[in-house]
Amino acid sequence: MPDPAPQPVPVTGAPEATASGSFRAAFSSVKTLRTEVLAGLVVALALIPEAIAFSIIAGVDPRIGLFAAFTMAVTISFVGGRPAMISAATGAVALVIAPVARDYGIEYFIATVILAGVFQVVLGLVGVAKLMRFIPRSVMVGFVNALAILIFTSQLPHLFGDKVTGDNRWLIYGLVVVGLVVMVLLPRWTKVIPAPLVAIVLLTAATVAAAINVPTVGDEGALPDSLPSLFFPDVPLNLETLQIIAPFALAMALVGIIESLLTAKLVDDITDTHSNKTRETWGQGVANVVTGFFGGMGGCAMIGQTMINVKASGARTRLSTFLAGTFLLALVVGFGDVVATIPMAALVAVMIMVSVGTFDWHSIKPATLKRMPKSETAVMLATVVVTVATHNLAYGVLVGVVVAAILFLQRVSHLTTVTRLDADDADDERVYAVDGELFFASSNDLVYQFDYTADPHRVVIDMSNAHVWDASTVAALDAVQHKYAQHGKTVEFRGLNPDSVQRLERLAGNLGTGH
Repeated sequence: MPDPAPQPVPVTGAPEATASGSFRAAFSSVKTLRTEVLAGLVVALALIPEAIAFSIIAGVDPRIGLFAAFTMAVTISFVGGRPAMISAATGAVALVIAPVARDYGIEYFIATVILAGVFQVVLGLVGVAKLMRFIPRSVMVGFVNALAILIFTSQLPHLFGDKVTGDNRWLIYGLVVVGLVVMVLLPRWTKVIPAPLVAIVLLTAATVAAAINVPTVGDEGALPDSLPSLFFPDVPLNLETLQIIAPFALAMALVGIIESLLTAKLVDDITDTHSNKTRETWGQGVANVVTGFFGGMGGCAMIGQTMINVKASGARTRLSTFLAGTFLLALVVGFGDVVATIPMAALVAVMIMVSVGTFDWHSIKPATLKRMPKSETAVMLATVVVTVATHNLAYGVLVGVVVAAILFLQRVSHLTTVTRLDADDADDERVYAVDGELFFASSNDLVYQFDYTADPHRVVIDMSNAHVWDASTVAALDAVQHKYAQHGKTVEFRGLNPDSVQRLERLAGNLGTGH
C-alpha cells in the first residue's frame, strides 16, 4: 500500500480557536472551567453599571442597555473571531446614535442599530478588517493609553459626583482603597478565585452587614424584571427612513469595527494568539442585528471588561464571554435585589485596577521617550489627546493614522535624490541618476532638479535605483521631458524596472505636462 499522504503540521505559538474548539477548551480541566466561570461572573457584575450608564448617555431606558449587554455577549461568543473578548453596549456607540433616540424616538433608534449591524456584516465580508495592517504601532500605544485614561476618568463621578456627599465621602474612599488592596495582595497568595470577584463580594457583604449608606448599583437605574423579547421597529420602510438612519448607522458601524478590531489586536498580544479579524468584523454585525431585534441598543467590544476577563481573571475561551452575558441576565432578572446592593465603590476599585493594568507605562518612561523618534511620540500623543478630548476611540485612532501618514510622507519625501554622473567637461551628453521611491510626495520637486538651459542636447536619466509608484510621478517625468523638449533637447529614461516601465507605458503622455 502507498504511504498515506502527510498531514499538515499545525503551527504553534499563534493558535486560532474555532467556535466549537474554544468552547471545548473550557472543559479541558476543572481549573480551566473554574477560571472561565468565575471570569464570566466578574465581568457580568462589572457590565451592569456600565450598561446602565451607557443607556443614559444614549437617552434610552436602562433596560435597553442591559438587554444589549446580554444579547451582544451571548451572540458574539458563537460568531465572533476573538475568543474571550467581551462585547456589549459601549459609550462610543451610545454617543454616535444618541441623536436618533432624542430626535426620532426609540423605533428609529432600534432600526439604526439593526442597519448598523447589516453594514458591519457587509464591511466584514468585503475584507475591511485587512485595513488594520495600516494602523501603526504608535497609534496602538496611543489607543491603549487613551483607553486606560478614559476608564479611569469614567470612575471619577463615582468618587467626586453629586452622590458623593460629605457624610459618606470618606466611607466611599475607604471602600475603594480596601478593594484595591485586596486585588493587589490576593494574587500573591492565591489565584484560584479572581481577586476582583473577592473584592466585590467582600465589600458588598461589609456594606450590607454594617448598613453603610453608600451609592450602589441600584442607584444607577432600574433593573429589568423579565427576559428580553423580539422587537420589530415600527418605522416606514422607505427612502426617507433610510436617509434618516443610514448616516448614524454607518458611523456606528465604523466606530464599532475600529474599537472591536483594536481590542482584538490587544487581546492577541496579551494571550500570544491570533484571531480572525474578518470573522470578528461580520460577527459584530450579526450580534448587533440580533441585539436590535431584541430591543437592545447595540454595541461593540468593551476594552475595560475584556481586560477584566482576559488579564485580571485569566479567561481564554468563548465560554467566559457566553457566561458573562448569561450571568448578567440571571443576576438582573433573578437576583436584582441582591445585585442592587453592590456598592459602586467595589466596581470603581475594579475599574481602577483595569486602567492601571491597561496603560502602557513603558511608553512614557524617560529612557523610552529619549530613544523613540519624535514623530512616533507625536503620533501617540495625538491619538491620546483626541481620544480623551472627544471620548471617542474611533476619532483618536483616525487622527493618529492621519498624523502618522503625514509624518511618514514628510520623511520619505526627502529620500529621493538626483545626482549628476558625467564629467564636468562632457558637452555631448548629460547623465543624471535618480535614487529613491517616487510617488506623489517625493516626486513633486523632481522637475526642479535639472538644468534645462545649460544641459547638452542629449540627456540620460538613469533610474536603476528608483521606482515609479503612481500617476503623480509619471506626470512629473512627463513635465521633465516636456521642458527639455521646449529647449530642443531629448531625454532618455534608462534602467527602469518592469513595474515602472508598465506604469509609464500606460500613463505617459496622457496626464498633461503640468504647465
